[in-house]
Amino acid sequence: MSWQPLSQSLPYPWPLCGHWSAGDTALIVIDMQNDFLDPGGYFGQMGYNIDHTRAAIAPTQALLAAVRKQGMKVIYTLESHRPDLSDLNPTKKARAESIGTAIGSNGPLGRFLVQGEKGSQIVEALAPEPADTVLHKPGNGAFHATDLDQILRANGIRHLLITGVTTDVCVHSTLREANDRGYDCLVVADCCGAGDPALHDAALAMMLNEGGVFGAYTDHKTLTDHWSSP
Repeated sequence: MSWQPLSQSLPYPWPLCGHWSAGDTALIVIDMQNDFLDPGGYFGQMGYNIDHTRAAIAPTQALLAAVRKQGMKVIYTLESHRPDLSDLNPTKKARAESIGTAIGSNGPLGRFLVQGEKGSQIVEALAPEPADTVLHKPGNGAFHATDLDQILRANGIRHLLITGVTTDVCVHSTLREANDRGYDCLVVADCCGAGDPALHDAALAMMLNEGGVFGAYTDHKTLTDHWSSP
């Protein structure tokens, strides 16, 4: 099944090519893990208010159900490092240490941002299904040091629905990386969150520049209603 562009997305009817389908579209769920959504995780231990990041859980749960019903590919990312921290670059290491939450140090949910620890697991409400792809990434963007681009191209994906946390960092980094690689991206705004709502809003506002230089955005209800419309 092919769909017409989403007329209620901003700043342009998405996608630009004029049509899209479940076969050429993937949902990317970025870093919806305990380290960013649980009070005992990395984000909470840094002193950030996690209410705004947690607010994205319920809309994402609804979107996931609709996406799976359409038969789209679902890809999760986790910001998490190897247990020996061999993929942690010195600048990121020093930055985390300077704010008192060293990556790999012990917290209530295990070692911060380390693969296999409870903090690096997807929150239970959004748990992956067996057919989903889960990628560990050592940086902010989902394309950096991962095989995401290879997976997308191997599956004929040209359009991306982007969700996750945080809107201003990992979501926006992934959005920009995807745009440079030729993907037309739709950020699902209420399925994203940031430590500060003002940063979330600013990240979306930047997408309005130059007619949508990085992509477009909408909310999950508008998107799912579009699939059910005649």
